Amino acid sequence: MSDRAVPPLPPAAQASRSEERLGFLLVFLSALFWSFGGTIARFIETPDSWTVIFWRSIWAAVFLFGYMMLRDGLRGTLALFRGMGLPGVAVAVCFATASSSFVVAISYTTVANVVLMQAGVPLIAALLAFIFFRERVAPATWVAIFAVICGVAVMVSDSFDGAVSPVGDGLALLIAFAFSTATVITRRFAHVRMTPATCLGTIIAALFAASQASGFAVSTHDMAWLFTFGALNLGLGLACFASGARHIAAAFAALLGTFETLLGPVWVWLVHGEVPSTRTLVGGAVIFAALLIHIGLEFQRMSRPQRPGVTGLPTPN
Repeated sequence: MSDRAVPPLPPAAQASRSEERLGFLLVFLSALFWSFGGTIARFIETPDSWTVIFWRSIWAAVFLFGYMMLRDGLRGTLALFRGMGLPGVAVAVCFATASSSFVVAISYTTVANVVLMQAGVPLIAALLAFIFFRERVAPATWVAIFAVICGVAVMVSDSFDGAVSPVGDGLALLIAFAFSTATVITRRFAHVRMTPATCLGTIIAALFAASQASGFAVSTHDMAWLFTFGALNLGLGLACFASGARHIAAAFAALLGTFETLLGPVWVWLVHGEVPSTRTLVGGAVIFAALLIHIGLEFQRMSRPQRPGVTGLPTPN
């Protein structure tokens, strides 16, 4: 063997790379599951949005609690709830705020405005992580964030009707900040398991929706779709995100979440025949190219030999 042969990675570095890859996969899967939300919502006929939020949150909470029970048992699940502390409560409030505000926001402003605000999540997450925890963001990630924002702007540009609602747009911005904050906290407190926090968030959302809903009766048809909407779309997505976001940089986790914006119109098109506009296709192509290039660069970085004592992830101070 040549003297210049690359030595094997230390066990700690190998674990770091493995966890980073797992985090990447889980966050991508969360965006994939969430991207079916619009398609599933089209099947639900219940007119009261708060009733929909209530049942969606209930089924998500049942799924998440059942998942923790299966994985950790009753004692382990209760220990996780006790151990999440204030960071977990903060994440729970953030997710409850974001999931509830979405429905209210689209009753005041266009979906296009809400989607455009959510495109700023990677930028907000990167800024919050840098300001509060000095988590460095690679130049390539900044470029990808800018490209994604431009792509989403192109996607929704033909939907603007000139109407501006301070309430609706304010809530859309609140969604972006809430999700960004949850992402940064999850990354910062990587030692805290945030699955119970997401479960608590769905319970908070259900309780608030219960105070606003006109009633809780729904058809059998709608209940079946509400189960799918809550357990699989929201609950499974939250479980994947809470488990994966703790292993990768906050900005990168938020950037991967943009796949939800990209894939959502595709599923609606394939299932419901709602053909995307030309601008949606062009903007989607920009987003897809930016994400694909950035993900390729990240995998290339993760495949390079790592110097001893250097971890693959940015370390908050």
